[in-house]
Amino acid sequence: MWYTYIILSDNNKLYTGITTDINRRWQEHASGVRGARFFRTCKPVKLCRLESFANRADASAREAAIKKLARPAKEALIATSSPVPLPVLVPAE
Repeated sequence: MWYTYIILSDNNKLYTGITTDINRRWQEHASGVRGARFFRTCKPVKLCRLESFANRADASAREAAIKKLARPAKEALIATSSPVPLPVLVPAE
């Protein structure tokens, strides 16, 4: 199972990515170890949306589509219920 996710950062920006393990990826972003370059200057605050896909190609296509959206459209997407229940994630120390 692959997931596309949207994370709100502490500088109020939205980050979109894909993973097979959202808990592991969250910890990587939060700790700075193997996390996205985006999180070198900020920290993840909240997982806002999580969608599941059967394969990487579909998850990547959805990630690309979300990244093309303007901020208001991303906020509207986040305002709808997430297709996958959001786990409680704690930032790394």
